[in-house]
Amino acid sequence: MHAYCLKRVALWLAAGSLSGATALSAPAVEPPRFQEVYDLARSNLAGVTEAELGAAALQGLLQRFAGQLVLETNEVGAVAPAPSEPPVTQAKVFDEAYGYLRVAHVAAGLPPAMDEALARITATNRLKGLVVDLRFADGNDYAAAAAAADRFLTEAGPLLDWGEGTARSTSKTNAFSQPVAILVNAATAGAAEVLAGLLRETKVGLVIGTTTAGRAAVFKEFALSNGQRMRLAAAQVRLTEGKPFPANGLAPDISVMVSPDDEMQYYADPFKVLAKPVGQAVGPRGATNVAAATNQAGRITEAELVRMRREGIDLEPEMGIMQPRPSAPEKPAVSDPALVRALDLLKGLVVVRAGWGS
Repeated sequence: MHAYCLKRVALWLAAGSLSGATALSAPAVEPPRFQEVYDLARSNLAGVTEAELGAAALQGLLQRFAGQLVLETNEVGAVAPAPSEPPVTQAKVFDEAYGYLRVAHVAAGLPPAMDEALARITATNRLKGLVVDLRFADGNDYAAAAAAADRFLTEAGPLLDWGEGTARSTSKTNAFSQPVAILVNAATAGAAEVLAGLLRETKVGLVIGTTTAGRAAVFKEFALSNGQRMRLAAAQVRLTEGKPFPANGLAPDISVMVSPDDEMQYYADPFKVLAKPVGQAVGPRGATNVAAATNQAGRITEAELVRMRREGIDLEPEMGIMQPRPSAPEKPAVSDPALVRALDLLKGLVVVRAGWGS
């Protein structure tokens, strides 16, 4: 009986090890203490100086806590230059009904600049929606971020707590009430991130793009012995009902992945058509060229003739060439993927609102 029990226990242990039984799994190993590893490397790592070890440790620290630890300029007592651009750098209308505001900096002048820009584009257009473009936007004025968000809210309530101050929305009847889409990317930083987060948390609109920089915090600045300055995120920024702003950045509701180089080109010109691989040559309105439209005998086939007539291309028999029918020039189409997604979203929301009778 004793041997039988031992055999059963052995089989049970073997089955547990094969199935990954947690009761018998090896305990997780805690990572070594930094100082222990650093001392061993300093004493035994050949060809590496203590200064190099210190620089590597500093680089790792700054990378691990990027956005929370920021190493500033070498100039002692230097003050960051004021933004040279106005808070709102573009205000336009797409498709005759969808406004677009491009914000460069979230600073004290942003709320009145947004008011002026909206008044200008709504003077001659009845907007059905609005795109707020916060890509590449920055700033550290959290009060301005809250005041800008308040332009879209009708009811009073808590908006923001940044440790050094708080902000609330105000009750009003003239808030912008049409659907809103907010564009962000990895370069959306600081108070611009907070503005995007506020607009989403208060259900003003959806955020489109890529995760933001993760630099929304209350910073304290310290002077270093070499003349540089270190900015540390000493306190969290909290949205609406005390919800902390995500330390790793604001994740979008709708992700649109674009390479950094392409994104910069679209940002400069939303209608820009980027070069694509060269394919089959096509003629006006997508018609293939004359050589491709002819048979081996050099004559245009009846099927090709019917197709070209359907596509609006006239054939000049006496000249032996094709001439496209004159037509009104087409408006350029938006190519910027994030902006295209935002406009599509707003158009869809307009249709839904119309269906619901709101």
